Amino acid sequence: MSSPPITIFRGFPATAAYVWSPFACKLEARLRFAGLAYKVEQGAPPKGPRGKIPYIALSKNGESDAEMVSDTTMVSEKLVEDGLAEDLNARLTPAEKATDAAVRALLEEKLYFYQTYERWEQNYYTMRDKALSALPFPLKVLIGQISYRKMSSTLYGQGTGRLTPPEITKLKTEVWSHIDALLTASSRKRGSGAPEGMFFVLGGSRPTEADTSLFGFVASGLVCDAAPETRKIVRSLPTVMDYADAIHRHYFPDYEHWDDGNEGEK
Repeated sequence: MSSPPITIFRGFPATAAYVWSPFACKLEARLRFAGLAYKVEQGAPPKGPRGKIPYIALSKNGESDAEMVSDTTMVSEKLVEDGLAEDLNARLTPAEKATDAAVRALLEEKLYFYQTYERWEQNYYTMRDKALSALPFPLKVLIGQISYRKMSSTLYGQGTGRLTPPEITKLKTEVWSHIDALLTASSRKRGSGAPEGMFFVLGGSRPTEADTSLFGFVASGLVCDAAPETRKIVRSLPTVMDYADAIHRHYFPDYEHWDDGNEGEK
C-alpha cells in the first residue's frame, strides 16, 4: 500500500536545501528516517493548525481533503497511529526512552530559546530579512517589529531574556558540549547494524526520536546566517559534525550540503 501524499510547510521557499527552522529540519529527518516521500512548500504560520511552522498536509483522498497536522511531536505520533511510519522508540527500554526524552527536552526546551535569542535579539536584521523575505519592504519592517516584540516578550517570560549575553553564550555552549559528550560515547558503542560510518544518539543501530531533533538543530544551526555563534560552536565539535555529515550523506543525498558555497567557513 502506498502512503498518501505528504507536504511539509517549512516557512521558507521550497528548495532542495535545509532551512533555518530546527523543527522543520527535524520533521524532514523524521520522514526520511521512515522512508516516506514528501514535497515541501513555503506555507506560513497563520495557515497552520496551531499557528506555527512547520506543519504538514496529509492528503488521503486528494489535496482537497488534506488533513493538516502541526507540532513535530504530534506529526510523528500521527504517522505512527495511521500506520505510515514505524515507532522509532518502540525497541527502547524504559530507561532509554527516558534518555531519549531528556535529549529532546534539552534541545527543544532549552537550546531553542538560547538560539532564538541569538537570532532575534543579536542578529535581528539578518533574521528578519530571511524569515520575511516574501514580504515587500514596508510590510517587512512592520511585521518584523511585531515579530521582534513577540519574541522578546516570550524570551523574557521564559527566562532567557532575563540573562546577559555572556550568560546565554555560556549556557548554549554547555548544551552543545553535553551533546558532543553523548555522541562521542555513542560513536564508540555504535550498533553493528548501523549504516557504514553512522552512529546515533543512543548508540543503537537505528535512529530514535532524539536523532530527529538533534539533526534538526545541527543542520539548521549550520545553515542559519543569523546564528554565527552557534555555527562556530557546532563546527568546533568534530564528533557532532561527523554525526551530521553521515546522516546527510545517507538520508539527504539530494540536499545541498551546509558547506556548499561556504568553503571559507569550514
